[in-house]
Amino acid sequence: MFKRFVQLLMVAFAASAVAQANVLKAPDVLVKEVTEDVLTTLRTDPSIKAGDTAKTAELVETRVLPHFNFTRMTALALGKEWRATTPEQKKVLTEEFRTLLVRTYSNALTSYRNQTIDYRPFKMGAADTDVTVRTQINQPGGRPIPLDYALEKKEEGWKVYDVMVSGVSLVTNYRETFAAEIRAGGVDGLVKTLRAKNASTAPAPLPAPAAAAK
Repeated sequence: MFKRFVQLLMVAFAASAVAQANVLKAPDVLVKEVTEDVLTTLRTDPSIKAGDTAKTAELVETRVLPHFNFTRMTALALGKEWRATTPEQKKVLTEEFRTLLVRTYSNALTSYRNQTIDYRPFKMGAADTDVTVRTQINQPGGRPIPLDYALEKKEEGWKVYDVMVSGVSLVTNYRETFAAEIRAGGVDGLVKTLRAKNASTAPAPLPAPAAAAK
């Protein structure tokens, strides 16, 4: 049940990412515009509706991931371990974590089943550079699920760096697993594990339920 729960949330995560960044637009406007654009693609593209993972991966790559701050996301996922890594390790970890998320989100998009999104009232100050956009997933026959997006203002526009599901960060949900890998084999051991997962033909793994429960 938890895996299915997270998959549905990942759909909204990917669908609600900011695309066509424009600092003149408020973050909530960007989120809503791109959400509706991607949801329309999910509803109408025959290949995606048929479960074409290559097509969904292309959707993620072109409309979603260019507007995420993957360096910060990886740092959040590693927590205190991030500070002990070398610049080269940071680069490789970020690349591998990005690939893992591409596969995870692409697989999740194939689970889309006409969920809808409500957008909560949003306020920000003129000088704000770090904001949260709050939304809610409505599932047919299920309870609404709060989903919040953390964005930061960069020179090139607003970037998503985390997503909170009912108050739980999906990025830091990987932290316990990553920490265990580092304890067992060091940072290079974590890189090796991520590369093996990314090279596998099996679906990309989701964070462990135990981590999300904390």
